[in-house]
Amino acid sequence: MFNIGDKVVYPMHGAGVIESIEEKEILGQKQKYYIMKMPIGDIQVMVPTSNAQEIGMREIIACKDADRVLNVLSGERTEMNANWNKRYRENMDKIRSGNIFEVAEVVKNLAHKNTEKGLSTGEKKLYNSAKQILISELVLANQSSKTEIEELVNSKLGLNENA
Repeated sequence: MFNIGDKVVYPMHGAGVIESIEEKEILGQKQKYYIMKMPIGDIQVMVPTSNAQEIGMREIIACKDADRVLNVLSGERTEMNANWNKRYRENMDKIRSGNIFEVAEVVKNLAHKNTEKGLSTGEKKLYNSAKQILISELVLANQSSKTEIEELVNSKLGLNENA
């Protein structure tokens, strides 16, 4: 169970801070929810406390692990499936896992593919989503601004501007 003030990751949405734990009635069913404030997009997300572990909600990485994540971005690319459909599913599974190292790998591989050949609309959306998930956790782990982390991520990826 998480507490108010905890910095957590909600897979597919990114990292945020638990602002409150409230009981709400939705569709006639009362449940307790974590109310999370996300640092990117300034949105709130409600996560049922009973499902938190099942959906992979976890604490954010430690600051020392953030450097390891950034090293993944500047490391060698990993082999991706040539079939667009299979590659998309594999990347989506990595993002759904909630593992920041796998998310960083997706960001790195798609960033390189984007510079070389360009990405399809679907993969571009996936890339942008993965990048925002990655940045949101690094913002909280490093206690930095979104702009600072975006610049750092882009620099590790070898990109000149926000891509």
